[in-house]
Amino acid sequence: MIRVSFTQNIQRHVTCPPAQVTGRTVREVLDCVFAENAQVRGYVLDDQGCLRRHMVVFVNGEAIADRAGLTDAVPERADVFVMQALSGG
Repeated sequence: MIRVSFTQNIQRHVTCPPAQVTGRTVREVLDCVFAENAQVRGYVLDDQGCLRRHMVVFVNGEAIADRAGLTDAVPERADVFVMQALSGG
């Protein structure tokens, strides 16, 4: 199983407890989460199904490369973290 976690910052806006899901790509993993928690989908993805500009997803500590198709591979027993991207100076 793959563990998907959302940062506390996101949880201030939508309820999204950690989830144990299956999937081979980031898209499949997130779709499993969204099937159980549709509200968080609109916060993480835009209308086109792409990762929103202010969001970032890490698989085993590495940021995903495909923010549009979410085709990055997710190995079994991976840790997936979804968080808001921070910027500033």
